[in-house]
Amino acid sequence: MIDENDFFRQVTTRVCGSLDIKTALAKAFQYLKEFIPLDAMGLHLYEPELNVMRTIARVSASGSFVVDQVTPLRGKLEELQEPVKIINHPERDLLIKTMIRHGKPSASSVMLLYLMMAEDRGGALSMRADGKNKYREDHAQLLSLVAEPFTIALDNALKHRELSNLKDRLADDNRYLQKELRDIYGDKIIGENSGLKDIMAMVRQVAPLDSPVLLLGETGTGKDVIANAIHYSSKRRGGSFIKVNCGAIPDTLLDSELFGHEKGAFTGADVQKRGRFERAHGGTIFLDEVGELLPQAQVRMLRVLQEKEIERVGGAKVIPVDIRLITATNRNLEEMARSNQFRRDLWFRLNVFPIFIPPLRERKHDIPEFVDYFMLKKSRDMKLSRPPKLATGTINRLLDYEWPGNVRELENVVERALIMNQGEQLIIDDSLIPKKSSCYTRPLVVINESLNLDAVVSNHIRKALQSTDGRVHGPDGAARLLGINPSTLRKRMSKLGIDYGRRFRAKSDR
Repeated sequence: MIDENDFFRQVTTRVCGSLDIKTALAKAFQYLKEFIPLDAMGLHLYEPELNVMRTIARVSASGSFVVDQVTPLRGKLEELQEPVKIINHPERDLLIKTMIRHGKPSASSVMLLYLMMAEDRGGALSMRADGKNKYREDHAQLLSLVAEPFTIALDNALKHRELSNLKDRLADDNRYLQKELRDIYGDKIIGENSGLKDIMAMVRQVAPLDSPVLLLGETGTGKDVIANAIHYSSKRRGGSFIKVNCGAIPDTLLDSELFGHEKGAFTGADVQKRGRFERAHGGTIFLDEVGELLPQAQVRMLRVLQEKEIERVGGAKVIPVDIRLITATNRNLEEMARSNQFRRDLWFRLNVFPIFIPPLRERKHDIPEFVDYFMLKKSRDMKLSRPPKLATGTINRLLDYEWPGNVRELENVVERALIMNQGEQLIIDDSLIPKKSSCYTRPLVVINESLNLDAVVSNHIRKALQSTDGRVHGPDGAARLLGINPSTLRKRMSKLGIDYGRRFRAKSDR
């Protein structure tokens, strides 16, 4: 005598114990064959809008398989009188022959368990046994007891398939968006064969590796463009490229943005949230303005680099991450590390492969190409019928300027000129850039990996003094030119051993 409650419990445990429909069916198959003649079993979904029966999975003694086979129905599926149907002559039924597929229908017995789901969706569990008249009414009664768990299994299989399809669609959308971004920013890097030739050689060296890269340079030099080039030249180009501006995230939200948080971790944390590091898993994360990171965020980032794992805010679970880290800054991290403003151990971790991107004033021969690129891009953005031609002498005017704002300033000047002169010629006059930028001095050339900060400051002050003939105070003094208080400038000059006034002029006359 079969214990029906135990039978129901055992089948439910097996068929609902796994979201993998192959595993669920295989476990149920092995148990059911102890009570019911069984050589093969299949799970099917009825799709009324197409009037087809779709086979989801099959299992037999040779193994279990996920399939996606559609069987068209000749007419509408008949109204069900009984939850289980025994078919003594399956060879006469085209639908049964297609659903069963394996084995000889003329020498088989078939039993169907109809499954009814929500929203008028239905399906069936098919069972086949070798030999004629294998199934009896007591088998049908036993099978009818487990209609509910098999219905749940079918519903779970459909939801799992929908999630897989959504995941595939998201991956496809991500690839499309990445392609759109490359189309917007362009794969071509202006100056890659001239002003940035050495930089691009370094990019090609480091891109295939997973080594951290530190991009150095003034604001507006295009560090994000180089980071983009490293990612899309790497083996991770199919993964996410996550950009984070560390200086733009409020201090109170920085940890949550970078590492995520658990639900209830703090006031307002109503749902669990993945951080930027988790989103970059399998790809690249680019931390711009990394010198702005708070000390606690520096500690947590050091752990990411050392252990390749993170913890969400308010959580205790360790989450492994596979990321490539690119950082950028316009600050002197080495000097900040010396003065304990930045962790020395983190600095050493970031400074594995530093790349210094030269300012625009050191690669002026790239300016004509930049101007052509920005004119085309901005004209397209502004929906102009065609880009204007440059007025005579414009390029010479641009070459005479020192561009303290670098490429970003040049882009803004071109856009401003297009807005102001929507005619045949593009004119860039004194209202857009001064005739000569005497207030900006050329910095020291980077030697090896870093600059000596005192040397840079000293050199900058001396050049300002040269332009003011040694004067510190007054409207024409060096303090006014440098934008600092005269007393502050004198103290700094005394500390650096810089003469001024008569002594400066006396040394200059020698």
